[in-house]
Amino acid sequence: MAATPLTRTCSAILVAAGSSRRMGFDKLATPLAGIPVLGRTLDAFLAADSIAEVVIICPAERWELLGGGFSKPVRRVDGGADRQDSVVAGLAVLSAETELVAVHDGARPLVSPADIDRCVGAAAEFRAAALARRVTETLKRSDADDFSAGAVSREHLWFMETPQVFEIPLLLEAYEAVAAQGLAVTDEVSAMEAIGVRVKFIESIQPNLKITTPADLALAEALLR
Repeated sequence: MAATPLTRTCSAILVAAGSSRRMGFDKLATPLAGIPVLGRTLDAFLAADSIAEVVIICPAERWELLGGGFSKPVRRVDGGADRQDSVVAGLAVLSAETELVAVHDGARPLVSPADIDRCVGAAAEFRAAALARRVTETLKRSDADDFSAGAVSREHLWFMETPQVFEIPLLLEAYEAVAAQGLAVTDEVSAMEAIGVRVKFIESIQPNLKITTPADLALAEALLR
């Protein structure tokens, strides 16, 4: 009998292998309301009912910041040369019964367990789903000298977020296609597009910003308060 959406096992891969060169310090180790950024990200996935286990792609020094005593199985894997290599390394250590995988940026610590569960539920139904935010700001196109050159319709436009959740064979197929074509992708939805798979977008209901600059840390602190 085919598994129903409610019984499909999902694991999470947190991508946290970057060097934080743009920040000038380790943003994932930086306390956010008293807890390291990566620790807050992990806590969200431990609290999500849909997640059975977590694999963190990170160096050993970041792993040590997380302590232990986790409520679910959590393990660490070293990162690869690029994002897709890191994710593939994480896929290799997932439990055999796992059918779905949620790939998430370790630098998105405000993701809510409810949004994680909604995204996993959509992937169980549609095979591929990603958390995203609708574009609501006015968009303008410029010329080569940065002068306004017209409006861009924001209809059907989205800002991509994570987690992005997929059936594992589907994600592996997408990464094989990316490697064969020599493509470098910044997220898993882009890999899916390389094999013609449509990804269901799930609109995030809570702020889910990515920590990229010191200003993002200040904003995240304010949102937590």
